[in-house]
Amino acid sequence: MKLNEFKKFILRGNVVDLAVGVVIGAAFNSVVQSLVKDMITPVISIFGGTGHFADAHFTIHGSQFLYGDFLNTLISFTVVAATVFFFVVQPINKLSELAMRGKAPTEPSMRKCPECLSKIPDEAKRCMYCTAVVGKKS
Repeated sequence: MKLNEFKKFILRGNVVDLAVGVVIGAAFNSVVQSLVKDMITPVISIFGGTGHFADAHFTIHGSQFLYGDFLNTLISFTVVAATVFFFVVQPINKLSELAMRGKAPTEPSMRKCPECLSKIPDEAKRCMYCTAVVGKKS
């Protein structure tokens, strides 16, 4: 029945984790937007001389360019990206590195093909270059 398959899909751990991540990410983005709009850009407007930085703009031939709003968005993106990098990506990379530290790389042992002298895996029955039958290594 399709409904049972859908229920099984939805209740998988990675789907639920993804949904939680999206919700938390949206909430975090709102906090960062507020931080930038209410705390950071007012400090910038003190030095820039404008009252409300998000409304800062210039006009060319009747077209208005809202550079203040764009800079708010750019600062917000930078804060979110830096937070994700320093608090998610780097710790995961460090944990992966620590987990792999004790393990040797699992490269297959190699031998030479008796026909073309190319390197082939020990388990190969046929050379991948000249297609000669080489049999398994004993």
